[in-house]
Amino acid sequence: MSRGQDDAAGAIRVFLVDDQEMVRAGFRMLVDSQPDMTVVGDAGDGGAALQQLAVTAADVVLMDVRMPRMDGVEATRRLVERPDPPRVIVLTTFDLDEYAFAAIRAGASAFLLKDATPPDLLGAIRAVHAGDAVVAPSTTRRLLDHFAALPDPAAPSGADDRLDALTEREREVLVLVARGRTNPEIAAALVVAETTVKTHVGRILAKTGSRDRVQLVVLAYETGLVSA
Repeated sequence: MSRGQDDAAGAIRVFLVDDQEMVRAGFRMLVDSQPDMTVVGDAGDGGAALQQLAVTAADVVLMDVRMPRMDGVEATRRLVERPDPPRVIVLTTFDLDEYAFAAIRAGASAFLLKDATPPDLLGAIRAVHAGDAVVAPSTTRRLLDHFAALPDPAAPSGADDRLDALTEREREVLVLVARGRTNPEIAAALVVAETTVKTHVGRILAKTGSRDRVQLVVLAYETGLVSA
């Protein structure tokens, strides 16, 4: 249950999913210690999380990737199919975890190791909530680089219709986004204003039906626009 609108007004609503109760308790203590965040619920597996998130509004979900009954990959896939879904940060014990990348393909916005420092965890929640992070934290980029060349059996081969609507400049911006450049870095590379870059990114997201910049990275790799 939520703390209520008065106590959590304007706060980032975080939902915790992990099969270890102590892990959830630790994350809860950390998140609830922040003035701009509040934990609105938690669950011990993906199925229970989907049930609770059907009646609990959340902005960001911390999702363990390896759980009994329903893992984080399937839970993420089902969650992002819902209208206006929360953003998902995948949690895993293993660096370069294939399950974690599968969850990113399924719609997760970032990848985080469970032994990440508190500033990294909190920073990832804020960045993903803002939708500004290309890859948050930095391990997501290494994960993408490691698996980018692997074929996705569910993805169409060759050109992708989602790229057809992009202008030449938007394709240039997409390539730079996929290479991990920030908006200021893209603006400097293309010699344009940062606000112009933000406009381009917004249009690319809309035209490709992508939820955030991480999904743009996956799209660019899968379509061959960018290679590892």
